[in-house]
Amino acid sequence: MKNKLREIKLLLAQLDADHQQAIVDYANFLVQRYKVEDSRAKDLKPESIERPRQESVIAAIKRLKKTYYMLETNTILDQTSALMGQHILKGREASDVIDELQSIFQAQYDQYLNQ
Repeated sequence: MKNKLREIKLLLAQLDADHQQAIVDYANFLVQRYKVEDSRAKDLKPESIERPRQESVIAAIKRLKKTYYMLETNTILDQTSALMGQHILKGREASDVIDELQSIFQAQYDQYLNQ
């Protein structure tokens, strides 16, 4: 699905705002007409990827993105960036930052399930 999202983003970038909106409108039409049952969408479970003993913050973010593949990570980009900044610029321990990142991703997943 990630490849399809990338392809759609590339295609949208080549269109003006009106045509981009037309694509969004058409996608909404398709969703309404051919919507996958919510129960199937909710069946998307996080991948079980074990946290390594020694892990960098960047590696943790990549792991969490793979773990929670069903989430739109732009919604937590600000929080993720802020934590990365605390680690790099202020010297906050990587393990503490990673713990908080995991909590953020888990909370976003819980919100995803409750939609």
